Amino acid sequence: MFFKRIGQSKAPHRSVFLALSVVVPSLFLSACMSSEKDVDLSTYVEQTEPADVLYNQGLANLNAGRLQEASRKFSAVDRQHPYSEYARKSMVMGAFADYRQGNYSEAIGSAKRYLTLYPSTDDAAYAQYIIGLSYYRQIRDVTQDQKETRQTVQTMQDLVTRWPDSEYVDDAKEKIRFANDQLAGKEMQIGRYYLERREYIAAVKRFRNVVETYSNTRHVEEALARLTESYYAMGLTSEAQTAAAVLGTNYPDSVWYKDSYKLLQSGGLEPRENAGSWIAKAGKLITGA
Repeated sequence: MFFKRIGQSKAPHRSVFLALSVVVPSLFLSACMSSEKDVDLSTYVEQTEPADVLYNQGLANLNAGRLQEASRKFSAVDRQHPYSEYARKSMVMGAFADYRQGNYSEAIGSAKRYLTLYPSTDDAAYAQYIIGLSYYRQIRDVTQDQKETRQTVQTMQDLVTRWPDSEYVDDAKEKIRFANDQLAGKEMQIGRYYLERREYIAAVKRFRNVVETYSNTRHVEEALARLTESYYAMGLTSEAQTAAAVLGTNYPDSVWYKDSYKLLQSGGLEPRENAGSWIAKAGKLITGA
């Protein structure tokens, strides 16, 4: 039992009823007044607006440069009218608005969500493009970590592969070229570091990666010259001669080639290609930048 009657009379005293008649109504009135004063349902229930109105307001704010307000409008469409056609459009436009504001993580998250929900729509390529642009804008100086650079290459390459007829493909390819050049530059920086310390094997590994992986970048020219220098220092003259020969074939007027030629001449050697060398095979793929 929740309550226990102890020593109660069959009829309560009149004074008790009088007390209750005063206290209970006053408490009830107080509670009602408190409720009317403190609880405002309008603060809890968002007023719903038509999806097309919110979406068009978002576009108008976007065109006017009011990016934060545009983001709020697109978010409201997605929140108030989930899975509607306007919600779908608002999701990708909201990602673009975030990108324009420099909110790259938010833009990437929204665009990835769009691709998960609507992978086969016409705007899917645009969502992928926004992801790529968001990574691209975060590419750091070559002396720093290149995580975003690699993500740019991967994302833009996915765009080119999955949507080859998209209007964004040409720019995606340009971004890939830039990012690859950046990655090659990073490898060169590390390779030079090892070369200066006469850690030739580690240096060769980096320069070789540039020649084999980033053969269409502007760094290949120097990489071949550095390979000539590294192999010559290691006493691997055949590889040094091959590196210089490939350099001369592809960049005959290069200052790097002239320096490599002089280096070999100082040891009584000259550029000569060994067809069995990995450098000779990689040289056939060199296109320059």
